[in-house]
Amino acid sequence: MSQQTLSVQLSIPIPEGSVLITKIELQELKQLELTGVYWNMKDLEKRVNRSSEWIKENILYPPRFRKILDAEQGGFVFYPKSKGQTWSFQASKMAQFLDQRFNQIFS
Repeated sequence: MSQQTLSVQLSIPIPEGSVLITKIELQELKQLELTGVYWNMKDLEKRVNRSSEWIKENILYPPRFRKILDAEQGGFVFYPKSKGQTWSFQASKMAQFLDQRFNQIFS
């Protein structure tokens, strides 16, 4: 039994104003979007869709996370030390942390 092969040339129009990029390029662009950006607590609340109290209790203060997050220990979160100081989060690294530890945060 012999098998036949059919070759077809296909043109798919890309709408004007659009470009075709690889998934890797898209991921790199999304990462660049957060590079050099710092979030405050309100920004983090919007990203996580939780209150600042919940974020502190479940992400920022548990020792297993704080040792990774705290800027004084080489992390990417500034923990306020006195009244009037505000939280500061290095956006790209915080976003990556949240993605990688989703199961740990919510378990």
